Amino acid sequence: MNPHPIANLQAVLDDGVELGIFPAAQAVVLHKGMQVFGGVAGNATGDTRFDLASLTKVLSTTALFLRLWTEGKVGPNTLVSRYHPGTPAGDAGVTVADLLYHRSGLPPFVPFFSEALKARPELLDAGCSASVRTQAREDVLRAAASTPLDAPVRTRTAYSDVGFILLGDILSRAANAPLDTLYSRHVAEPLGLHARFHRLTDFPVDGATAHTGAMRPREPAPGQESLWKDVPSRPSRPGEVDDDNAWVLDGVAGHAGLFGTAVDVARFGQAVLEGCAGTHAALAPAPLWHRLLATDPLIEGSTRSMGFDSPSRGHSSAGRFIGDTPPGAVGHLGFTGTSLWVDLRRSLVVALITNRVAQGRQDLRIRDFRPAFHELVVEALDLTALP
Repeated sequence: MNPHPIANLQAVLDDGVELGIFPAAQAVVLHKGMQVFGGVAGNATGDTRFDLASLTKVLSTTALFLRLWTEGKVGPNTLVSRYHPGTPAGDAGVTVADLLYHRSGLPPFVPFFSEALKARPELLDAGCSASVRTQAREDVLRAAASTPLDAPVRTRTAYSDVGFILLGDILSRAANAPLDTLYSRHVAEPLGLHARFHRLTDFPVDGATAHTGAMRPREPAPGQESLWKDVPSRPSRPGEVDDDNAWVLDGVAGHAGLFGTAVDVARFGQAVLEGCAGTHAALAPAPLWHRLLATDPLIEGSTRSMGFDSPSRGHSSAGRFIGDTPPGAVGHLGFTGTSLWVDLRRSLVVALITNRVAQGRQDLRIRDFRPAFHELVVEALDLTALP
């Protein structure tokens, strides 16, 4: 008897390793709350933690916003100026919703780590004191808040790490606790997630982590080649966050920093489905979930909801099927080679986790692998057409 077509996904993951697209991968697929596929490939096991990169924006920062919104501590209309008065974003009237929708006008990326490492090269030392790391973190958060806007607020959508660094700090101030503490208390524990931040001041970390790079700072991503120079460098330790800005923030940031497994990511995706259905209110009641996931009403053509993205028209990383039927799909990508897509109509969750950056940031073949993988998931489950 031939195996179920969904089992063919394992061969696809193995092919990704064989072709050198990534050295390791995990994937979990849930349909109507049941796991229908779980696989690992390359030099990973099911317990290996991967750097989730920008999936942190949804698993931690957006989820925390939702929880604090429920508690009345912060909301979409909360002004940045409440916590950062006299800053460009504050003076422009930027709100928390603007940060979540990526319409604040803040730039996509600023290499804050460059100045931090020049000012404090001892950050590269494994024995760097907690006080130095704390001061560097405060300097970077201040620099993020002081970043000039690239465009007037609410005039365009431009994906911004800077905005989410700022948002993470705002949530921490609103709840009067460190971001990683809030995440553990309000997200990880209620949802049963083992994903966590790796603070540099708490090293060494326990358990195996997937490799993402050898040097600190990392090589520039495509398009960033001229943004910094003359920065001191040194080999980095396994388990350190890949993102250099998150690294100088002591490994805890609103835009990156979580490490976890595909099981963690899929479990969070299932929480999205259950939250929308009103069957699990650990983070928020269904009406707030629906408001959170609604597409930005102000910027025409935006694929962004609050914190989440939706499949783009044409060449989507979620493939041709996911999100093709109302009410669509939500998800997010991570630079290290991670992704989460949740098809709201199909009750389908796909967590694909890789460490593709370990073989160099210039290799972008993951962009073709992702949609092909997601299309195979839908085809294997015979969900291409819905009534």
